[in-house]
Formats: sequence, structure tokens, C-alpha cells
Amino acid sequence: MKIKVINQYDSQFTLNPEAKEILFRLLTSEAFQQQICRHANCDRVEFTEMLFQPVPYTLGATKGMPVEYEQYHRSPDYVIINVPPNFMFNAKIFQPNRLCAIYKKIES
Repeated sequence: MKIKVINQYDSQFTLNPEAKEILFRLLTSEAFQQQICRHANCDRVEFTEMLFQPVPYTLGATKGMPVEYEQYHRSPDYVIINVPPNFMFNAKIFQPNRLCAIYKKIES
């Protein structure tokens, strides 16, 4: 089986304001942020309001994310999560079908 390398992938998307508001409310809920903290071993997290669509492996994007977000992947001060499917469903976001969110770790 051969692996096909994609040279370019358009990861642009737009969320309607109502869906974005619902999604951001879910992503900033105290219970969800505490869950992220437990897994990230930090005191608190702050949602950066940055979302991206995971991308297939390309020669330019080897981390599964648009290149402009790779700096957060390398940084120990940030955590990247897959947006839970039930959050996507509750916000009525069906395209794109997957999103990732970036949180900043806050230490007390």
C-alpha cells in the first residue's frame, strides 16, 4: 500500500456566528476546562479562541495542522485538543467535520 502525499490542502472554514457562540461557550465551560487541566497537568487553561481544521500530511504541514499553528504544537505553554464531537453536534457544526482548539496553560 502506498501513501499518497498531498502537496496542498485548503483548511479554511467559516462558522456562522450562532454556531461559533455555542461552541465557544462549550469550550470555555469550567467543567471542560478542568478536564483539560487534569490531562495537561496544569492549574488552569485559557481558551485562545483559535480553532483549526486538522489537515492531512503534506510536505509543508507534517503535524496534521496548518503550518501557522505548528508553533503552538511545539510550545510547552499550550495544549491542543480535538473538539469533542458532541460539542460540534450541539453547535450544529457539520462542515468541517473535525476541529481542534488551542488553549494556553496558566500556572498559579
